[in-house]
Amino acid sequence: MLNIDANRNYLTTPEAAEHSGFTKVYIALLLRRGRLEGFRRGRDWFVYADSLEAFLTTTRKPGPKGPRKPPSHEDIGDTDHPNHQSQEE
Repeated sequence: MLNIDANRNYLTTPEAAEHSGFTKVYIALLLRRGRLEGFRRGRDWFVYADSLEAFLTTTRKPGPKGPRKPPSHEDIGDTDHPNHQSQEE
């Protein structure tokens, strides 16, 4: 069992999720990976409030915006494609 710092305020995973806008699963993932500080008691995770606030103030790289479409032949200049027409024609 991890040491619990009694001098720090902590939140339950659902409270942290509501406060941050993240899901409970993502909060637990951040805790397991050490990106957030907290502790686990039984099956439940608890997040130190100051750790969550610090994480929320850091800038993060945005993730993908959605599925990417494959490039069209016009985008990559595929002259070997059967539908390619040269400028000379």
